[in-house]
Amino acid sequence: MPKKKTESRDSELKGGQPEAGRPYMPGYGLPAATKGKGLLPWTWAEERLTKSHNYWIATTGPRGGPHVMVVWGVWVGSAFYFSTGRESRKAKNLAANPRCVVCTEKAQDAVIVEGVAKEVTQAAMLKKLAVPYNKKYKPWKLDPELGPVYEVRPEVAFGLRERDEMQSATRWKW
Repeated sequence: MPKKKTESRDSELKGGQPEAGRPYMPGYGLPAATKGKGLLPWTWAEERLTKSHNYWIATTGPRGGPHVMVVWGVWVGSAFYFSTGRESRKAKNLAANPRCVVCTEKAQDAVIVEGVAKEVTQAAMLKKLAVPYNKKYKPWKLDPELGPVYEVRPEVAFGLRERDEMQSATRWKW
């Protein structure tokens, strides 16, 4: 019996690599990707997702308006995790529409992740996430009592390295 799409995607995220290709960017003069030549490796993106201190998260309001804000977070096991205040605009937007975009802090080595935010409620997972979060943002603590903790698993991601003048622009798809 064939696996459901979500089961297949979950197994890929636990250890598989996304498929790399060129983003669709007409007018930017991107070279064609020939068997991966010139594309950034996914490890390049993961390194930046792990090391970034600040991240930008874009959500959509109930009436369709955009909202962008800086958050702290951690990249753990192929997903981005962050928390926010229970009454924040981000939390309210994500409750109405969980689709979001997460970006690293350095635009010259940009990583852009599009995905769906899902609230993390399992105590074991929250405890696991507290270790890298507390190490990264000491003395702050990842405290779900203060507001929801979200997981964003990528559906598509983009990497853009400024020094290459867009010649290594990469899109990863799961």
